[in-house]
Amino acid sequence: MDRRLLMVLFALLVSGCATYVTPGGGVSMAGIDDATIEEAYSRQPASAFPANIAMIRVQHAGYRTRTAHGYHIGTWSVVTTRDIESEEAIERIATLPLIDGVAPVGRLLLPQDARGIKDLRRSAAQLRADMLLVYSVDTQYTVEGQTFGPFTAISLGMLPNRTAHVTSTVAGLLVDDRTGFIYGSSESTATERPRSGAWTTAAAADEARLRSERQAFEDFVDEFALLWSGVAAAHAGRPAGIPEVRDDPDSWHYYRRD
Repeated sequence: MDRRLLMVLFALLVSGCATYVTPGGGVSMAGIDDATIEEAYSRQPASAFPANIAMIRVQHAGYRTRTAHGYHIGTWSVVTTRDIESEEAIERIATLPLIDGVAPVGRLLLPQDARGIKDLRRSAAQLRADMLLVYSVDTQYTVEGQTFGPFTAISLGMLPNRTAHVTSTVAGLLVDDRTGFIYGSSESTATERPRSGAWTTAAAADEARLRSERQAFEDFVDEFALLWSGVAAAHAGRPAGIPEVRDDPDSWHYYRRD
């Protein structure tokens, strides 16, 4: 059994209900793509516009909270429960210019063993997605300047007289599902402080986590909208795979979409 998990279980046995265990961490967006440098530079975008976008949330292996848990695939967990993603936030993405639709990837489409972003792209391909938005949430608790990372047991008994807050960061990559070309990344951070009283129960501490993560995702959607604006301006000038022709006045018909 993992040593960190043993420490958490011991703390729970000693402290009883006065302990809150922080959730698992996020996944580094820098390390999620297993391509070599040469391969990354050789990739080209191939998506047509308007585009269909699939969404996948990945977390640290063994991820679990009071509101969601991850399904283990490879070295990650994939969270399919939309506990921080509001319907309104998803609709805001879906209604951006040149986006045909947005579809979160369900559990039945997940690969058995994912080792890189290429495996996640296969799941998005089952939805006929043009692009994949893969994102992760990382949440940390801070008590009097001390930061508590993933799988840490926090004693709640002394918190009423302490300064505490929870900070969540949502980071994501927008990837061409056919070629693996990375269009860009977005990131947003939100902080939640105790509202009424303090975190005297695990439920109160987890509610603070949930508010922080929801706000971080709302802000992430705003950042994604800015990213998408640049992506559309740079890549939506012509259909995928068809070079721009300026000399032939009759070439316009190559750009028609049904």
